[in-house]
Amino acid sequence: MDEIAADPSHPRYASLLMRHRLEEAEKKGMLAASAMIAHGRGEAFDYLLGEVTTPSALKATRHALASMVQGKRTVLSVNGNVAALASDEMLTLASELGCPLEVNIFYRTPERMEAILGHISERKRILGLDVEVLGHAPNARIPGLKGPRAACHKEGILESDVILVPLEDGDRCRALMEMGKTVIVIDLNPRSRSAREGTITIVDELSRALKNMIAMLADKVAVVVDEQYDNHATLDMALEWMLNTLKHE
Repeated sequence: MDEIAADPSHPRYASLLMRHRLEEAEKKGMLAASAMIAHGRGEAFDYLLGEVTTPSALKATRHALASMVQGKRTVLSVNGNVAALASDEMLTLASELGCPLEVNIFYRTPERMEAILGHISERKRILGLDVEVLGHAPNARIPGLKGPRAACHKEGILESDVILVPLEDGDRCRALMEMGKTVIVIDLNPRSRSAREGTITIVDELSRALKNMIAMLADKVAVVVDEQYDNHATLDMALEWMLNTLKHE
């Protein structure tokens, strides 16, 4: 899956690997035309972070994981870019949490849905995981959204109380918040609408954040909801980290 023409010792290997995954996903028909643009924008913010998980991001990750563990109906939402970049991590996290994945994309077409669901099904088989994957037969709609992007599963996104939405668009994030859900966002841009409107925002690269969660569960690290958590303060600290990185370049 991840055979690329670059040596793992290359300083940009992780970045090149992610680009390769997107290239392969594009060939499968999983991505919207704007997918590469969105990823490039995220990479730029990751450069400003220094391509590391910051202390504030790690704190948000712990709080987010605790919220998912304690959720009554936790759901992990997957779009095309997330499926391309981190299907294995999303499936592993869902398996550890005992919760479903739901494929929910902005530019929804039958062809893209089939490609994404097929890719996830293949990765699930290879990993040998028993995870419920929704998205193939939506039977409900997200209130406040119009068109195909509002389609969802009643037993998934609609009735969830805690939802992880990596790389989410601002409109859908707002709609989910207005439904009263705990919305966990993973977004490298601390000024995006999703980052500012979500309940908990992890300003980190997608696969790093997910691997951190999986490691915490594997190490049986105590995951306790932080009653003092302030998402706006978390975003301010991420922005300050980026500005300090620029000052020291």
